[in-house]
Amino acid sequence: MIDSCLNSQNWHIVIKDNAVVELNYSANDCVVVSESGVTSSNALERETRRQLEEYFAGRRKTFDLPLRPQGTAFQRRVWEELLQIPYGQTATYGEIAKRIGNPNAARAVGQACNANPIPIFIPCHRVVGSNSRLTGFALGLDVKTALLELERETLF
Repeated sequence: MIDSCLNSQNWHIVIKDNAVVELNYSANDCVVVSESGVTSSNALERETRRQLEEYFAGRRKTFDLPLRPQGTAFQRRVWEELLQIPYGQTATYGEIAKRIGNPNAARAVGQACNANPIPIFIPCHRVVGSNSRLTGFALGLDVKTALLELERETLF
């Protein structure tokens, strides 16, 4: 499964109103869902797929896509902070809580990471527990491990 998650064809992309609103992993297949008159063959879908392919090939460290995750104001604040974690690096839930001005909210940060509808693009896989322990990831710890290993391998 680890190798298959590093393949852009196994990711389910949801595009709505010309923005990426969801990205999910599927070990079986890939489906592009578009809403509001956006077709799966549009330029945004192709660009999203291209950027994912480059990321998985180790050639892309940042993304340039319109993202529109749906969530609470707190979740969106956490997700904005996650975008500041550099490629190949990690931050703890506690560090993120401090960065958003709520140092006692490490558990709530974890819940916001779990609710992230656009993993990889909003890099919740880069958030780890205290002492750099790998902790929960909505798509599974094997996928989180694979993403972190990919980033560490392609740094050098």
